Amino acid sequence: MANVAKIEVKDRNPVTSLQDLFKALLSLEEIDALLVAQHLHMKNAVMPTLVTDPDKLDGADPLAPAFPINAAKVVSKLTRKPLGSKVAVVLRPCELRAFVELVKLKQGSTEDVVLIGMDCLGAFSNVDYGRFAAEKGQESTLRFYQEYAAGNGGTGSGDIDISPACKACEHPTADIADLSIGLLGVDINESLLLEARTPKGQELLDRLKLAPAAEPDNRKQAIAELTDRRTAYCDQMFKETSEATADLEKLMSHLSGCVNCYNCRVACPVCYCKECVFVTDVFDHEPSQYLRWAKRKGILKMPTDTVFYHLTRLAHMSTACIGCGQCSNACPNDVPVMELFRTIAAHTQRAFSYTAGRSFEEEPPLSIFREKEFSEVTGGKD
Repeated sequence: MANVAKIEVKDRNPVTSLQDLFKALLSLEEIDALLVAQHLHMKNAVMPTLVTDPDKLDGADPLAPAFPINAAKVVSKLTRKPLGSKVAVVLRPCELRAFVELVKLKQGSTEDVVLIGMDCLGAFSNVDYGRFAAEKGQESTLRFYQEYAAGNGGTGSGDIDISPACKACEHPTADIADLSIGLLGVDINESLLLEARTPKGQELLDRLKLAPAAEPDNRKQAIAELTDRRTAYCDQMFKETSEATADLEKLMSHLSGCVNCYNCRVACPVCYCKECVFVTDVFDHEPSQYLRWAKRKGILKMPTDTVFYHLTRLAHMSTACIGCGQCSNACPNDVPVMELFRTIAAHTQRAFSYTAGRSFEEEPPLSIFREKEFSEVTGGKD
């Protein structure tokens, strides 16, 4: 059987064509439920929904450039314990990679889940998506892809652009999915690709009875061009962030807008601790302590512990950071948290020759012993 099939696009509308695909999937005996982003009745709201009735998929739109939550956290909740049912989940590449890390951290399982990924052209921040959807109306998703194809970056609006995290994401394809929906290098007004990447995905692809397809000649080039563009943006971001946080004073300035709301911790898909040290009595200081600190320097920024909070998060999560940008998306004060985390994560993961979310089989750093690791520090021989 062919491992690549064609999803015919009707009336030049890939969104409704994907809805038909999801209905077909949910009609198979193997699939009991489908997790997919869907337009809700609330104004401009696109959220993950768990659907069991195919007739409830008319609002499904995983192509919408909205990213209010990294749905890996939702899949983690669904798979931490045996379900006894099979759930198909439609995720962006960064959501897939976050789920890989959660599985390796024993916070999820692939046993009862089918992973459906898709090429990702990026998404707006929560605020900007609301503005974009209000401006473009009901056809906002189609307008996004039309304008992207026209070279406008998916916006066509001078002051609205996809998030910095998306601009810096070097992983636009769903390489670790069971089934992957291909958009890059394809005329999405005519057809989409559906590729099986695992035996589990191949079994479903065979059951769907779609027409076989060949990968377009320019698909690899389209992926490479997008990846190169994002890599260049990412490298520049690393350089600027490294300069902006080069010493403690600069780091404090970089994080000066932090108010200890901990939204970034809650939004982070790979931050899974049941109890965070920063919401325990450890940082519930005595009132007199604040006065002593203030008297020592004559002035004390309140709230305290903001820089220490972020340093602790970096030490804890930088090996697992997949760069989805939800930390910055959730920040009420536009603190450039993503830029800092991605910069430090790049150094940390490079030190361990590790890429977060790359493979289910790759052991996380610090979880195994390698005799020849960091020989420049230990003095051992390579």
